[in-house]
Amino acid sequence: CSVGVIFLSMDPTGQKYFTIIDYVIFALLLVASMAIGLYYAFTGGRQSTTQEFMYADRSMKCLPLSLSLMATFQSAVAIIGTPAEVYANGTQYWFIGCCYILGLLIPAHIFIPMFYRLHLTSVYQYLELRFCKAVRICGTVTFIFQMVIYMGVGIYTPALALNAVTGFHLWGAVLATGLVCTLYTALGGLKAVVWTDVFQTVVMFTGQLAVIIVGVHQAGGLSDAWVKVRDGGRISGIDLNPDPTVRHTFWTLGVGGVFLMLSLYGVNQAQVQRYLSSRTEKEAVMSCYMVFPCLQVALMLSCLMGLVMYACYGNNSPLEQQYITSKDQMVLYFVMDMLQNFPGLPGLFVACLFSASLSTISSAFNSLATVTMVDLIKPHYSMTEARATLLSKMLALSYGIICVAMAYVVHLMNSSVLQAALSIFGMVGGPLLGLFCLGIFFPCANSIGAVTGLAAGLVMAFWVGIGGFLSRMPSSVQVLPFNSTNTVRPAGLNGLYSLSYMWYSALNSSTVGYWEYSLSGISFHPLTWSVRPLEAFYESHHCNKIVP
Repeated sequence: CSVGVIFLSMDPTGQKYFTIIDYVIFALLLVASMAIGLYYAFTGGRQSTTQEFMYADRSMKCLPLSLSLMATFQSAVAIIGTPAEVYANGTQYWFIGCCYILGLLIPAHIFIPMFYRLHLTSVYQYLELRFCKAVRICGTVTFIFQMVIYMGVGIYTPALALNAVTGFHLWGAVLATGLVCTLYTALGGLKAVVWTDVFQTVVMFTGQLAVIIVGVHQAGGLSDAWVKVRDGGRISGIDLNPDPTVRHTFWTLGVGGVFLMLSLYGVNQAQVQRYLSSRTEKEAVMSCYMVFPCLQVALMLSCLMGLVMYACYGNNSPLEQQYITSKDQMVLYFVMDMLQNFPGLPGLFVACLFSASLSTISSAFNSLATVTMVDLIKPHYSMTEARATLLSKMLALSYGIICVAMAYVVHLMNSSVLQAALSIFGMVGGPLLGLFCLGIFFPCANSIGAVTGLAAGLVMAFWVGIGGFLSRMPSSVQVLPFNSTNTVRPAGLNGLYSLSYMWYSALNSSTVGYWEYSLSGISFHPLTWSVRPLEAFYESHHCNKIVP
């Protein structure tokens, strides 16, 4: 990024500039992040084996893993999307924190012990052990498709923020982000990614806290800020409306969110790869426990930023004033506005957003390279360890190029960054979650039912997801004056297309199970579903039994 006269206009006559200190801090944080990656690239085993490159020699401790697990899917998307959501619609979204309990307990006690004791390299090896090679390949290809699309969101988000704040060319920022991240991933391996996540998470929390403190001061203090958000209708009570078409209610967030969490923290290769890099199974489970407070802190800071933004701006939204063109640009606009008299803090916040997004993307590149090598290449071609490691790094480079291209698709989406990211994981992650649950909890499920169930889940996912996207195209995203729900309930296909994006994972994973049930007539025994299938599977593969 060249140092020049780069500004964000606050009104028709005023301008806001990045100072030299901002540029220096921004550069120093990026250099520090890159230095951590280079340190692990040229120390220890120097990423000379696939075991070190993909799994950090299975030597990671629970604390850095928990921070990395949180940062992988919560960084730039949460920083930009959640405050904008709270500013526009109130604190109803905060109730998504309720789903974190089951969304992390279930992986800790079911998925992690099973995957760890089977000594897997790729989570999709389980599908071959349980079903057949064809199911494994289908799962791997589906995951690759899911992550490539999601990385379009991951690359586009910081580029959009950088463009809104500094005027830096949007697609120049996309290319710069993709290039830096791709090189960083190929050099450092998983160990570098994890420890950089730790550093960037601390910086991220520090930057958010600084913005909140300064914003509260600008709003007149805590009491005045509270009065403004309360009178503005931004403090939401529990909405128990059971209508699944309402975008955010307690049920969509607290129940539908559980399925989304399971698809992220239970069966996603990027997260399972971190669990498997732990020194012991106990530390892997503990790292999953420790994600809970990390996620709650991240959610709290993001929601508080949204409330502080409203306390400062009220209903005079910068979007309505046409200072910005999207509500996803509001956070960076607010940072430049509130922190203008604190040289260095705008640069700190932009840098932590940019670097946190890099860690998210690098995690995906590492997992994509892993599943491609382990599931698609190694079973068919024999090669030396050195050649396999080199090929893994080349795969990371290739996925970097592909994911940069996907950023343009995200640019065309008529949706917020937060909703786009969660919709992608619900649409594709839901069928994958259903496939793994089918294998774990239903011992009568067979390979034919698994493949057809996955296909049915994906068809349902894209039918509802794309149908909902097309039905929203004529209207633009609106900022509501208060947290409201639509009293007119759509009917027929419009009702299906209006389904809240938070229910996508639940709907699509259930479709997989229902399809297998209709084909095989599976019986479901509620008293033994969590113990007997797992024990039988462990016994058949000579593993230790799971403790009920």
